[in-house]
Amino acid sequence: MKKIKNMSVDKLYRLFIYMALITLAVTIFVPVAWVFLASIKENAEFYNNPWATPKGFYFQNFIDAFQKASMGTYLLNSFMVTALSLVILLIVALPAAYVLARYTFKGSKLMNTFFKAGLFINVNYIVVPIFLMLLKGDTFLRTYFGEGFLLDNLFVLSIVYAATALPFTIYLLSSYFQTLPTTFEEAAFIDGAGYFKTMIQIMIPMARPSIITIILFNFLAFWNEYIIALTLIPGKNKTLPVGLMNLMAAQKSAANYGQMYAGMVIVMLPTLILYVLVQKKLTQGMSLGGLKD
Repeated sequence: MKKIKNMSVDKLYRLFIYMALITLAVTIFVPVAWVFLASIKENAEFYNNPWATPKGFYFQNFIDAFQKASMGTYLLNSFMVTALSLVILLIVALPAAYVLARYTFKGSKLMNTFFKAGLFINVNYIVVPIFLMLLKGDTFLRTYFGEGFLLDNLFVLSIVYAATALPFTIYLLSSYFQTLPTTFEEAAFIDGAGYFKTMIQIMIPMARPSIITIILFNFLAFWNEYIIALTLIPGKNKTLPVGLMNLMAAQKSAANYGQMYAGMVIVMLPTLILYVLVQKKLTQGMSLGGLKD
């Protein structure tokens, strides 16, 4: 009797979990699918029934988004900023995380504490101080050199992105490096490899699942970031989220909804493609150690 009761409780629990997952999937899938369908509608179709399926594939919305709304330029800027930010981040974070995870030296605990404290700092709260620092720097450069380059500079924006992502990245990578057994390093030292060669050729390749997870998380963060890009890029070198907001504001007043939704698809598509490509590796970097394949 008790066994039957436990089985019924397990079935109810599984049913609840399945219903919750299905509900979550529907709430995510339906808006995304609706945006994709709306992006291929002609503008007149929105006035009849905005929830109806499109009558055909109106690709002109995407052409207008690229040509008239400069979404192609914004897309290229976002690719440049995101790629450069990831390169800078990995160059800095990988050696730092490896050293902090595998070696103990004077001040290492304090450095770990500072990096962990950075996890609790909301980047949006320090955008204004960063802007004022760069503005003051540009004022100094204009005074002595006649021109400033700290604001409206995609390279500077990439550095800011990489710096703000360092605490989370170092924390995750160092946690992964700590799970790797020391036998790999000992074998490398016996074979005559130095510290740098051991890190580059043995330990970093073993941390590939964690690195893939870091790349995905930070790609999504950099690609969709809006407030920092809006503040530090006041000129023409806008990234895709800022350009999309400008497009949405312009097209709402012009009632050109197809072009607006086409811009949304342009923003979403790279992240969806990246997620499909690396979804199997997404959680692996947080759970696997060096002894597992």
